Amino acid sequence: MNWNGKDTESFQQQKEYVDTALVPLVPISFESDMKETASQHEFVQLLTMLLEKQFKGRILLIPPFTYIKQQEEEEKLAALKRWSDEIDNAGFKHKLFFTSDSNWKLAEDKIDGSLVWVPAVPLEHMEDSYKYSLIEDQAKQFVNIIVHKWQQDLS
Repeated sequence: MNWNGKDTESFQQQKEYVDTALVPLVPISFESDMKETASQHEFVQLLTMLLEKQFKGRILLIPPFTYIKQQEEEEKLAALKRWSDEIDNAGFKHKLFFTSDSNWKLAEDKIDGSLVWVPAVPLEHMEDSYKYSLIEDQAKQFVNIIVHKWQQDLS
């Protein structure tokens, strides 16, 4: 399910079945790394959209947690903690945070949820058909990871 009027209405009606929040973690920068952060956003957004389609009815794709790349780690973690608490309060059993920003790997143990880091593939010069084929291949690999995380939480 996506964060839109129609799907959130369905979510409210089927809340007991939608147990996983999928949250893209996306940096923003207007510095020399602007293109890199924009590419990360594009890649993670396309990947999480495809994963939401794979698990429709079980996952709610939440809008990206967007932060300033140069922001202090403690500030980012505190803001993400507030998001994580809201997700918990909404009744989600699983939280999956997807990112292409490797800095999150350094703080993974401080995140309340599962961090999934995937290196971004620059998509700007690819034809759409090849771009979507590449993203679909990536998404298929993460299907098994997500199912495995669900199974781990059951035991």
